[in-house]
Amino acid sequence: MKGSCNCGAIHFSVAPEANRAVACHCTKCRKQSGHVWASGQAAPDQISITGDVTWYKSSEKAKRGFCPTCGCFLFWQAHDEDAISFALGALQNPTGLALQEHIFVADKGDYYDINDGLPQKD
Repeated sequence: MKGSCNCGAIHFSVAPEANRAVACHCTKCRKQSGHVWASGQAAPDQISITGDVTWYKSSEKAKRGFCPTCGCFLFWQAHDEDAISFALGALQNPTGLALQEHIFVADKGDYYDINDGLPQKD
């Protein structure tokens, strides 16, 4: 799977084994992305990133990676783990992925409902 930011300054490729796909409804993801943030997750040896990603420490638990030119929010990484989450919306189709669950639904916006039948975690 291959992905990039809007301007093309950041490119990334992910091994097919990186198949966890979730929709995050936490307040920080919604503020950063403008709505729900859908992401996959990969071990460091499963993802290759080209370009100068700017990392922003968004909380005591995690940092977010974005393109310094166009501002695309592409990556999320917890400070205490190696796995890197990557934006599903930045991938070229077809991805072969399907959402598996919704996370942080206790923080979701009041302007939408989740009705797809997937598991939901607070």
